[in-house]
Amino acid sequence: MLRRRYRDHMANVRSHPVARPFRAGTACWQASLGGPATGPVSCTGFVRADLGRGAWLDRGDAWAPDPDELFAVLADAAPWRARTVTMYGNLLDEPRLVAEFDGADDRRLPPRVSELAAALADHYGRRFDVVTAALYRDGRDSVAWHGDRIARHIDEPVVAVVSLGAPRRFLLRPLGGGASLAFTPRGGDVFVMGGSCQRTWQHSVPKCRAAGPRISLMFRDVIQ
Repeated sequence: MLRRRYRDHMANVRSHPVARPFRAGTACWQASLGGPATGPVSCTGFVRADLGRGAWLDRGDAWAPDPDELFAVLADAAPWRARTVTMYGNLLDEPRLVAEFDGADDRRLPPRVSELAAALADHYGRRFDVVTAALYRDGRDSVAWHGDRIARHIDEPVVAVVSLGAPRRFLLRPLGGGASLAFTPRGGDVFVMGGSCQRTWQHSVPKCRAAGPRISLMFRDVIQ
């Protein structure tokens, strides 16, 4: 049922494929200093922050191995689409590109993604059965304040976001007002939002003056 709701939601979003996500020569960023560990992927080093009202945020720095290689593969091979969404009764172009996959074992994804999904599943005891990606081509691309709409159908959804490519600000704020939290994840870093986070907090990637391309690789547990 939840998977059907996800498909129904996506059916209301108009989109068209994009052959070249950005111009050649723009995929420039400072590679992660030191780089992540190259051994088996593990979540044991995650650090949790209690956000209050049942919400929490786990962080893992330099978690995903070979983040620059993973970025390059996804940028080149992912089925990127430009979307038009309905906001306040108007059709607006979404200022980023998106790609959807048939789970973590989709043949269009590198095997590393299956390893990341398996590590998350072992750690949280969830099935991360929906994998998507968002490409922020430059500082003009962004995503407005929101909570994950599909995950609201689950009592305590877990949404993991792996950052690849250039660093970009990632903001969190309490729903209804309050001080926001600001982070700047780098390539290979992961943020995991859980508990009531999708209902009691919002998150965004704001526009900025200049930035290199960044990919958010997202894992969701739509089916429990």
